[in-house]
Amino acid sequence: MKPLMLHGHERSITQIKYNRDGDLLFSTAKDPRPTVWYSQNGERLGTFEGHNGAVWCVDVSWDTQHVITGAADSTSRIWNCETGVQLHELKTYSAVRTCGFSYSGKQVLISTDSQMGKPCELSIFDINKTDKSITTIGMPSGQKITAACWGPLDQYIITGHEDGTLRHYTIDGKMVHQARTHTKAINSLQASLDQTMIISSSKDHTAKLSDSGTLEHKKTYKTERPVNSAAMSSLRPHVVLGGGQEAMDVTTTSTRIGKFDARFYHTVFEEEIGRVKGHFGPINSVAFHPNGKSYSSGGEDGYVRIHTFDSSYFEFDFEH
Repeated sequence: MKPLMLHGHERSITQIKYNRDGDLLFSTAKDPRPTVWYSQNGERLGTFEGHNGAVWCVDVSWDTQHVITGAADSTSRIWNCETGVQLHELKTYSAVRTCGFSYSGKQVLISTDSQMGKPCELSIFDINKTDKSITTIGMPSGQKITAACWGPLDQYIITGHEDGTLRHYTIDGKMVHQARTHTKAINSLQASLDQTMIISSSKDHTAKLSDSGTLEHKKTYKTERPVNSAAMSSLRPHVVLGGGQEAMDVTTTSTRIGKFDARFYHTVFEEEIGRVKGHFGPINSVAFHPNGKSYSSGGEDGYVRIHTFDSSYFEFDFEH
């Protein structure tokens, strides 16, 4: 399994995301240029120019018409995917940490950091009327949103917080469910392709599978290092976890001790079934291709690696 190595960023990768068809891969990093690649051959299609700081998050609408990014320059921007032209700029009081399109592509969510005396806020905008948010929900101190995604059929928003809780918020701002899933901050949330399940990864060295409708905890995947990102395969009962030692401690350890491998687990039996080495630092984001035949990872080393599975992966059967 020889990966495609994509090096278009000067700084460490913050998030990678496939579009719905899986032919494009979007990447953001701690530099101001979100980038889009062809996932088939790793060719760079272009960059979105306009941000003035580290870009923390990216999402793409279901029809690949629009792309949204959120950055440390206190803006979230909506772009035309084909031309790279900026369509809207959503100004906030602090850095934008998460962003996402609704299933319909008509609404977007963004959440901001709590800094400079401003609280963390979750805002929902209509992309045709971006001058004012539909809803803005303020978070108490110590409960900053660190990850968020839309629930099935745009009925609610699922948020992950720095105190380890998962929550459901309705579009009008009411909290309807809450679950204390992790003991430390949640780093990322990803939904399954059919949106029935979500997988959360955390600094408490675990990733956990939960029901997206009730937030009921189903499965736990344990490691010895903080988990920065986790994704579910749409084809096989597998999840992939990416993480490793905290980035600030990396210089004092070798790659072997830092545990920078992507680790595969069986979704049902919670057993580790394989590892893929490669990155020279923690993995910050992982994503499965929508067809389940390849996966990508983005690391602190600034590289995005696209791995297409060999035939042996599809023949492998877990013995139980």
